[in-house]
Amino acid sequence: MTLMSTLEFLLSWAANGLLNFSWWQIVVFTLVTTHITIASVTLYLHRCQAHRALDLHPIPAHFFRFWLWLNTGMVTKEWTSIHRKHHAKCELDDDPHSPQTRGINEVLWRGSELYRIESRNAETLVKYGHGTPDDWIERNLYSKYSVYGVSLLMVIDLLLFGSAGLAVWAVQTAWIPFTAAGVINGIAHYWGYRNFEAPDASRNITPWGILIGGEELHNNHHTYPTSAKFSVKSYEFDIGWMYVRILEIFGLAKAKKTVPVMTMGEVQPVADEKTLEAVIAHRYQVMAHYARDLRVACKNEIATLKAKGADLSVMKTAKRWLHRDADQIPASAQAHLSQARSAHPVLDKMVIMREELRQVWISTHHNREQLTRDLQLWCQRAEASGIAALSGFSHKLKAVRI
Repeated sequence: MTLMSTLEFLLSWAANGLLNFSWWQIVVFTLVTTHITIASVTLYLHRCQAHRALDLHPIPAHFFRFWLWLNTGMVTKEWTSIHRKHHAKCELDDDPHSPQTRGINEVLWRGSELYRIESRNAETLVKYGHGTPDDWIERNLYSKYSVYGVSLLMVIDLLLFGSAGLAVWAVQTAWIPFTAAGVINGIAHYWGYRNFEAPDASRNITPWGILIGGEELHNNHHTYPTSAKFSVKSYEFDIGWMYVRILEIFGLAKAKKTVPVMTMGEVQPVADEKTLEAVIAHRYQVMAHYARDLRVACKNEIATLKAKGADLSVMKTAKRWLHRDADQIPASAQAHLSQARSAHPVLDKMVIMREELRQVWISTHHNREQLTRDLQLWCQRAEASGIAALSGFSHKLKAVRI
């Protein structure tokens, strides 16, 4: 090969790389590879390692480990430890990345830095890192030389795409720091809708968990953290769960647990210990049903006021917040809620009895017999209240079964 032909080859390679892809082919390649990275995080790091909700065959498990080393440089033990600590200390000062304590801008834009800071906390790794891989390749390559992976990826991208490979590499390596460390840890604890009153600020960003592998359904996950499936409602879609089901077909994965299904049996004359057991087991779904009834009651009051031409602003605020736990209601809404409860005795009674029902499973000083009696008394008061929504809910409650 002459000097001239060598220069021409190098110039051609610098411009187009070995594959000579068009711009749209490069975009497709980048999107596919970043989605594989997302799938690796949600299936391997999150559902399998952090929560043990999923068992993976060694073949996909090691593929995911290798892919994450190559594309992110993340260490399994570090990611798992930090995520477990996040659940254990959620929304508290010790939470490594809560926007409720650190501010949304801090977590959204500096999420990856917060991750790196916590990854250097030896106490976190010791306390929360149990059960993560500790084999020869983990000790001598993946953990010891985590930076080598993303460096190798840069070389590969440059060889395949020439100078455009740097842009591809930048997107590939920034994808997880932004989507996982920023969007999921930030937005999913700050903005979105809630199916359940989980004891934290988690939210579902969208009902279609596709771009971030199903992690968009974050409130569902925080409510049932050991479930391998994140979707709950019929209109929700978790693409990560779809991948789990495909792997199961080929014997490469096994879901260990999913969200418990609340079943309805015959209405019992009196709530018994089995009713208590079922209500506690399905407490989040029970409260979701109660919230729906409370919103319907608010809607009926709004319709009455609208017919009279009255101001609806107070009731619209009430409809949004009355069904929430008191510590989740912002101070700016408190005055409107107090006004709505004073003007509408039915709503006030439903809010009071909501909290009384919640006490059945948060009371730690009562034994099983006392809790059963508390539930029976709650049903009696609900049915004697003269409020159709409460009476109907009591009957449904006595039909709940595991």
